Amino acid sequence: MAYPDSIDFKAIYCTDEEASRQMERYDKAIVEFEKFTGSGNRQIYSAPGRTEIGGNHTDHQRGEVLAASVSKDSIAVVRQRDDNRIRILADGFGEINIVTDDLIPRESEYGTSAALVRGTAAALRDAGFKIGGFDAYTSSDVLIGAGLSSSASFEVLIATILSGLYNDMRIPPEAAAIASQKAENVFFGKPCGLMDQMACAVGGTVYIDFRDPSSPVTEKIPLDLISCGYRLCITDTKGSHADLTPDYAAIPMEMTMVANLLGKEKLREVDLEDILSAVPMLRDKAGDRALLRALHFEQETKRAGEEAQALKKNDFPSFLKIFKKSADSSYKYLQNVYSTTDLNSQGISLALCLSDMILGEDEAARVHGGGFAGTVQAFVKESNVQSYKKTMDKVFGEGACSVMSIRSFGGVKIV
Repeated sequence: MAYPDSIDFKAIYCTDEEASRQMERYDKAIVEFEKFTGSGNRQIYSAPGRTEIGGNHTDHQRGEVLAASVSKDSIAVVRQRDDNRIRILADGFGEINIVTDDLIPRESEYGTSAALVRGTAAALRDAGFKIGGFDAYTSSDVLIGAGLSSSASFEVLIATILSGLYNDMRIPPEAAAIASQKAENVFFGKPCGLMDQMACAVGGTVYIDFRDPSSPVTEKIPLDLISCGYRLCITDTKGSHADLTPDYAAIPMEMTMVANLLGKEKLREVDLEDILSAVPMLRDKAGDRALLRALHFEQETKRAGEEAQALKKNDFPSFLKIFKKSADSSYKYLQNVYSTTDLNSQGISLALCLSDMILGEDEAARVHGGGFAGTVQAFVKESNVQSYKKTMDKVFGEGACSVMSIRSFGGVKIV
């Protein structure tokens, strides 16, 4: 296929190795698109997955987080239609077919890709942006169930397509993120926070303050991980996510319970001293785990800002020290590394144990994302990456450990 000279795959995918494999990937997507809808003018869009760096389980309490977009992404080959129909062939998920004058949530679509498309289009329309029909073929190398937010990547991809086709790429990243979250909450049926979508939409390393969730404050944070001599390693421990919804739901529920007992809606409105002065009452009415999770929040939300400040000063060693405190707090106080309903399955704990054995004092690992079953995130020195990956792959299966970079772009129009 012929591409304009302006496409700089390395700028988007960060390394020569990642950039070199994109041409074949994009060529395949174009071939599949033309099989689906015929040849002709086309556009190409990309939206990254995301990694949470700091602020583990703080966004739903209107806290602070530090997140970043990664070099794994969702891509779409697109052609505008002259009617109101959206037709998408999603690799691995089949065909999606909706019309933009029928954007009411459907219970029958809960948990489906169609719900995400319908919901994102509806939310953008309701926010005052133009929407319309298009044909698209989409594919993704964002690992599903690995804490990289494959659904948020797809939602932001849809928002970016509608921004490019109908709004001259003028939909702000924050608006695309809010629309994507609404799609997931209302149409898909998942009560997620806004961090995933915001990180995918804004791109790069971003500090986000959710004090006002309707208008989050974002700040791009400079972090050239490769120049620091590190790579980001995400290890999928291959644990089953089945039946874990109660574990995930319990965290925001218990944190909110503590806030409510202190007369507030969310923990962001609560001071640490308020919690400490009410410990006997909170233990009695909410239980020790809820109290520990609230104490985790009070410290973790501050750590996200401290990590951002360290990176702004180009002080990576100080960042790692704070990151290690976050890892310790998630394990001991947030307690999201394994489910108490299946104590024999502790893949994340095992991965963290192995990481402690392999990594040096100037490296670090922690539970990634929601937790319980899923992934471990590690900042590994370039010289140690292959050794770390080899061990993780040996224990959790070939390809379990993915070596990634932090990319500078959120949702973008490639060509």
